[in-house]
Amino acid sequence: MTTLPATTAKKLGLLIDLDICVGCHACAVACKEWNEQGLAGPLPDADAYGAEPDGVWFNRVHSFELEALDTQPASTLHFPRSCLHCETPACVTVCPTGASYKRETDGIVLVNPDTCIGCKLCSWACPYGAREYSPSEGIMKKCTLCVDRIYNEQIPEAQRQPACVQACPTKARSFGDFGDPESAVSLQSLARGGAALMPELGYQPVNRYLPPRKKQPVCSAPESERLQPAELPSALRWLDKLLSR
Repeated sequence: MTTLPATTAKKLGLLIDLDICVGCHACAVACKEWNEQGLAGPLPDADAYGAEPDGVWFNRVHSFELEALDTQPASTLHFPRSCLHCETPACVTVCPTGASYKRETDGIVLVNPDTCIGCKLCSWACPYGAREYSPSEGIMKKCTLCVDRIYNEQIPEAQRQPACVQACPTKARSFGDFGDPESAVSLQSLARGGAALMPELGYQPVNRYLPPRKKQPVCSAPESERLQPAELPSALRWLDKLLSR
């Protein structure tokens, strides 16, 4: 079985803001595009346009409908999911060949494709569903935090971050060192109550999720205070008539 480094001073990971994620899947698409050509590529698809499409995706976004409460209106929650790069990852300790490993330098969890035998033990051990099996190659794959991008000195420094972070249109994803209490991700996580996913399991995931802010209920003016169509300016009367068709 694979052993873990005693500790890693640097803990690279993602901070995901559930309050502003709009579920556009830009992170998933950008991740797929970058990793098709990089360290983890190719990322195969099966029956992409058929009845049962399947494929390898390091980022997936799940959407949930939340019912209205007394203090909260009904809303939709978009939940991005990928590898959490745990401090004590079960996927690493169960690997019989040492293909799954955790880097001492930055805490990133990776898979060596040359020694992976595709036994799927890591996927069964991971409670977060972060492992992906490539049937065409017979090996396991997972999010690498774009390790071949974040250290690439051939691209501008501002772009040396995971593809999912670079592509997010609402800036719902941030990347940084959670081992540094003064880093931007650490400070923002502390200020907003960033939460680890299922901490009770004891794997100490590095990634953090910022909870949605409380939404204000939608209030409508009393009937007596509403303007009647005849009281509206001419341009608004025309628009009201148009939209009422």
